[in-house]
Amino acid sequence: MPLTPTAEQPAVKREALATAVTEHLVVQTSFLGDTVLTTPLIGELAMRGPVDVLVTPAAAPVLANNPHIRTLHIYDKRGSDAGAIGLHRVAQRLREGVRARAPAHRIAYLAQGSVRSGVLAALAGFDERVGFHDAAGRLFYTHRVIRRVDRHHAERLWRLAFPWNTEVEPPEGALRPRLYPGKSERAAVDDLLGGFRGATLIALAPGSVWATKRWPYYSMLARRLADRYRIVVVGGTEDTPLAQEIVAAAGELRALDATGKLSLLASAELIGRARALVTNDSAPQHLASAMGTPTIAIFGPTSPIFGFGPLAPNSREAELTAMPCRPCHHHGPPECPLGHWKCMKELNVEYVLELLSQSLKAET
Repeated sequence: MPLTPTAEQPAVKREALATAVTEHLVVQTSFLGDTVLTTPLIGELAMRGPVDVLVTPAAAPVLANNPHIRTLHIYDKRGSDAGAIGLHRVAQRLREGVRARAPAHRIAYLAQGSVRSGVLAALAGFDERVGFHDAAGRLFYTHRVIRRVDRHHAERLWRLAFPWNTEVEPPEGALRPRLYPGKSERAAVDDLLGGFRGATLIALAPGSVWATKRWPYYSMLARRLADRYRIVVVGGTEDTPLAQEIVAAAGELRALDATGKLSLLASAELIGRARALVTNDSAPQHLASAMGTPTIAIFGPTSPIFGFGPLAPNSREAELTAMPCRPCHHHGPPECPLGHWKCMKELNVEYVLELLSQSLKAET
């Protein structure tokens, strides 16, 4: 179904919306975590008509196997599709896909709000373009949705599906992200785990693109956990040095380095098999939300008040709420502005262990 018409719309517009077949395009060319948090919006739109998604090459694999997506379009905005020529080429590809199908009313949802994304949706000929009221590309939108700073980002994105209904509230479970590891991902995790298969796993994700968001005590935590659990360390190849330190601290018979050894979806499958995940404010916590794995998310310079906390049941947030200088950055500054980095250094292992214990007890 098309966007719900209201009395404020012209009668001709209401009639057109009521009779047209509607196709949807979700534009999400931001970070991996944002892509995962867009899946509730995709699921909502899929109940109304076909949904296509435009993503970066790095984020595309995480949406594989998603049954709510008709076509996954790749926009390599920093590579082969860079610049004005690349933008026009992607817009043309989107237009050509329309010509091959029956006429439809087309709506683009700008989950990533740059000027570039807005221009692309306009060049691709979308009848309606929905985005946030404060986005950089808002001049190219036909409908602007208030960005609710008091809500989780998954809900903010979900609300793009309701541009004429500011009072709508998400039904229970509607905001949980969803990922769909397949047979190949399950097999890859089986092979990696080897003798750890069937053991009670605690996953650790020590990495982050921003150094100030990396909690420094994962090795100490792993040492404390190793007598009760098997430890698996998840992340990319850039996190391997951290993983090796953790494995050395816990012992090779008790810990496994999975960094750089699995695809994104296979990493989600591995996290889904863990009893819990301890992670920085980074992409693995969103993978855990999608897989329903209880999460202890560690926040230093950032904060869950920005709308990026864990969504899995029985999750906890580790942070020093009384520290007056935090949060100091939405993503994590290159270095502590005050030079002391107390928001992470003073967040001790005992505190994280207690939160993990609470989460595990709540799960049983």
